[in-house]
Amino acid sequence: MTKIKKEINEQLLDFIDRGVTSFHVIENMKEMLLHEGYIRLYEEQNSANTDLIPGGRYFIIRNDSALIAFSLPKDEIKGFHIAASHSDSPCFKLKEQPEITVENQYRKLNVEKYGGMILSTWLDRPLGVAGRVIVKEENKFVSKLVDLGPDFCVIPNLSIHFNREINKGYEYNPQVDMQPLFSGDGNCSIEKKIAEMINKQPSEILGSDLYLYQGEKGRSFGADKEYLLAPRLDDLQCVFTTMEGFLQSTPKDYTNVLAVFDNEEVGSRTRQGADSDFLKNVLKRIADAYPKKDLAALFADSFLISADNAHGLHPNHPEKSDVSNHPFLNQGIVLKFHGSAQYTTDGYSAAVIRDLCSRAGITVQTFTNRSDVAGGSTLGNIAVSQESIPAADIGIAQLSMHSAMETAGAQDTEDMIKLITEFMNE
Repeated sequence: MTKIKKEINEQLLDFIDRGVTSFHVIENMKEMLLHEGYIRLYEEQNSANTDLIPGGRYFIIRNDSALIAFSLPKDEIKGFHIAASHSDSPCFKLKEQPEITVENQYRKLNVEKYGGMILSTWLDRPLGVAGRVIVKEENKFVSKLVDLGPDFCVIPNLSIHFNREINKGYEYNPQVDMQPLFSGDGNCSIEKKIAEMINKQPSEILGSDLYLYQGEKGRSFGADKEYLLAPRLDDLQCVFTTMEGFLQSTPKDYTNVLAVFDNEEVGSRTRQGADSDFLKNVLKRIADAYPKKDLAALFADSFLISADNAHGLHPNHPEKSDVSNHPFLNQGIVLKFHGSAQYTTDGYSAAVIRDLCSRAGITVQTFTNRSDVAGGSTLGNIAVSQESIPAADIGIAQLSMHSAMETAGAQDTEDMIKLITEFMNE
């Protein structure tokens, strides 16, 4: 294994630490893009009246939680080089009217699952509450980010003295077992605390999207600090690495596109998800700036990389993996295959990825599910159902996927950046 660049993973962990919800992820990306000289465009602008300058760099945000950035070549374009990932991770979402009082003393939050979670990993950890609230200012609806801090609440486990059989297996009830405690004051109000944070009255908050997040910071570990332990590695490790590769590249004959969708963990079927018209509309907007180019022809000469973390071989349960296609942490980029097309990779797109990795000096691994295990899916095949573009699904090998704290390889961060940079510099 090559020497791990410590600073890259420190930047990754900082990015994850600040990206406590999909809204915060996109806000952080917005600030990074503006710092790099990218210009923000808005969907409500008429694209015919928006000048896209050859060599220009732009980005568009939808619903505060999805973002598409693109960098135009200086001359005519042949197509699009697209790297896609997702901003959301499994967690708990606060319900409307979330406050519950117990025996006129404890105050807890009424929450529900968002995505496929390992429930037990959320118990007895410091948890924060963050997201966005909507208020009305000057006759406009305005979104404001909020974060009550990483030590706001906890989901307490039931003592073993009250559940002697817990170590023999226990089925957690999300409505009973997973409600977080946040105050011993029966009159404490989370709505008042959020209103104070944004200098508003509670009655002025007209809507909200609030989530629990795991409050512990990510870190490196292992004998040589070769592993990462952090929340939300799926998929913020890919969001960070694809963005870094995008920013480090210069388009030649193709428009480079960075797409970060929301709601992948719940099926992508939202206006900010991969199953929306967001990407297609942006690509059409770019094509309209080159009137001699047909959009279908541009799609045919394009390529999409869907980047979402992959299951690494588990050291305690190797039997759960396929006998010959089981990736390891820190052993290279993972190329994902699925016989029922849950992943987009086929022979052609696999050849493209292997060639890119070869030129970038990166090892390629393969992942398939065991033939008797259904496995999961990702956004690649959903995105290309909207835009007919050749595509491959890749990822970074990790353990404990969908746990409150996940494990991945530190070397793989740099390898993914190298791959995306090679792809977008082509």
